Amino acid sequence: MHLTVSLLSALTLASSPEPFLRLRAGGDVMLGTTVPAGKLPPEDGATLLAGVEALLRDADLTFVNLEGPLCDSGESTKCRKGGNCFAFRTPTHYVKYLVQAGVDLASTANNHSGDFGEACRRETEATLDAQGIVWSGPRGTVGKLDYKGKKLALVAFHTAGACNDVNDLKTAAKLVREAKQWAQVVIVSFHGGAEGARATRVKDGVERFLGENRGDLKTFARGVIDAGADLVLGHGPHVLRGLEVYKERLIAYSLGNFATYGRFDLSGPLGLSVLLEVSLAEDGRFLGGRLFSTKQVGQGVPVEDEAQKGAKLLRELTRADFPKSGPRINDAFELAP
Repeated sequence: MHLTVSLLSALTLASSPEPFLRLRAGGDVMLGTTVPAGKLPPEDGATLLAGVEALLRDADLTFVNLEGPLCDSGESTKCRKGGNCFAFRTPTHYVKYLVQAGVDLASTANNHSGDFGEACRRETEATLDAQGIVWSGPRGTVGKLDYKGKKLALVAFHTAGACNDVNDLKTAAKLVREAKQWAQVVIVSFHGGAEGARATRVKDGVERFLGENRGDLKTFARGVIDAGADLVLGHGPHVLRGLEVYKERLIAYSLGNFATYGRFDLSGPLGLSVLLEVSLAEDGRFLGGRLFSTKQVGQGVPVEDEAQKGAKLLRELTRADFPKSGPRINDAFELAP
């Protein structure tokens, strides 16, 4: 008797133990910006996440990368007269849309978190704190969360000096080891890698973009798992990248642009994303999961994608880059170790 790969994956998922945690993770989120003028979404953002809200909420915990600050003040040094300014500042009251969509965890470690200075960073952190959204980003910060009587930790990294640094693996490993001493599950987020439509492949060694060191991502991701991380969630290239299973832990090398209104190129693969569902055992082992395809329409409104283009692309990239170590992905886009 011969079983298809899809049926084998389904049987594996069906026989998996009941997960301790079912987490859903999205990539870059920027809900509109006050700079430049005219880049906020219709209805003051109230319906921007409506097309994906049900997907985001259907989880024990939901994670996103907050691509830029939530603040109403500050000044940017990025905006020069006559120049093309890519500095983001989302109004603080937009945090309610993240809350309504069920966001629990957020990375603030990225190349836009400091767009309007340190005061704006602090305002972002206070805004997230007030709504109970756990965050990590600046050097030394670890987000802490109680869940089912256990402790969870979030440690977010980027390739910039103000954040926990992807390129300082020694310090990164130390942060993760320290978090693992008190947390049952440690989630690591990183913002790194080259950018753009041609940056879908995970490379060996250091990646560079516009002359900047954007990290040796394979070494980083595997290194933090060696130090005790249980799940690694990547973003930064603005496109999807493959998945890998390393020491029974899942690495997502990039989740793409999830909800990036008004200022992003969303053509081709730049407009495709997935919401990644991951089921973890109580000891952090990867048990399985699922891919939910999304895309952005118009200036950056996220909606579900019935054509499943994002999931198909992610499966293709996983098979290409991690033929032996990638999770199995069946025709229903379910994941199995």
